[in-house]
Amino acid sequence: MRFDRIRAVVMWTFIFSMGMTGLVIGTAPAQGGNPVVTIEMEKGNIIFEMYPDVAPKTVARITELVKQGFYNGLTFHRVEPGFVIQGGDPNGNGTGGSGVKLKAEFNKKLHLLGTVAMARSQDPDSADSQFYICLGPQAFLDGKYTVFGQVTDKPSLEVIQKISRGDVMKKVSVK
Repeated sequence: MRFDRIRAVVMWTFIFSMGMTGLVIGTAPAQGGNPVVTIEMEKGNIIFEMYPDVAPKTVARITELVKQGFYNGLTFHRVEPGFVIQGGDPNGNGTGGSGVKLKAEFNKKLHLLGTVAMARSQDPDSADSQFYICLGPQAFLDGKYTVFGQVTDKPSLEVIQKISRGDVMKKVSVK
């Protein structure tokens, strides 16, 4: 486990130093056959695969919210360069949600570049509709938040790096 974290940091350092050119490494590989979410943004689309095998209730709830159109028109209200972008709050300030709390589904998925996980308060079972996407490896979050997806394609990884606070999720869909 420790070796995997060290490897992730080394890979991220390599990607950063190469300016994200060439192959995208240091992200989790796509597993195929899993649900895929597309977030349409002004700056381009963010596409990520969800992991129902490790976070089935979270994936089911996110899928339900997406199909209801809950995320359409919401913003990324938190942007921390080199750390995360966070969205999914109807209040737009980090205080809101859909009104349904989710039980934590902590798993062994690592927080790498492009990892998608549920935001929460200090209560492990307080996640609702807010999620974050990692802008680089965040090993200190591993096992403490519900990881439920991964951005794996290069164009989407480039888009997440360009997101600014207040950028709107024009339309969110799932296949």
